[in-house]
Amino acid sequence: MIRQSITFIIISLVIFGVLYPMTIWGVGKLMPNVSNGKPIIIEGKLKGFENIAQEFSSENYFWSRPSAVEYDASSTGGSNYGPSNEVFLQEVSDRIESILQSHPEKTKAEIPIDMVTASGSGLDPYISLESALFQSERISNARSMDNDQLKQLILDHKEAALLGLFGPKDLVNVLKLNMALDNISPSLTNN
Repeated sequence: MIRQSITFIIISLVIFGVLYPMTIWGVGKLMPNVSNGKPIIIEGKLKGFENIAQEFSSENYFWSRPSAVEYDASSTGGSNYGPSNEVFLQEVSDRIESILQSHPEKTKAEIPIDMVTASGSGLDPYISLESALFQSERISNARSMDNDQLKQLILDHKEAALLGLFGPKDLVNVLKLNMALDNISPSLTNN
């Protein structure tokens, strides 16, 4: 019995402590662009990473989901606060107040949940289509552009669930949307 347990432990350590990490490392080396967050480089300049969220705080841009790690890719993770935790409730309340200040025409009930809650990784590069549309009036006013044109840009950047089955549907990559926004209506400020 003890011999079987020790054998199981050794086999598990080899599989999960050596073989699995080496396999993941090897796959990452085969696809360096994907494993590095899919950097977006334009005219030799790094604009950001397609798979890693970054903060946008200007009124001229779509805002990313809140981040529990301040958009620091070296320390991913969520806050791990439960829905009844006082700190979590205060953070959400503060985010709601901040959003309502920038969107005075909206009500608390209209705010999409992903605008006030961080993702599990803290680095989700996507927002829901609902969140992007929610922000359109603020951005069209800040950029003095037609809101219908902006809504069409959002719809043009909508991404479906993987294979139509896995994950949420109707997501928008914030960095790619903001880059497209700058292509049609250059901003006077960055971020």
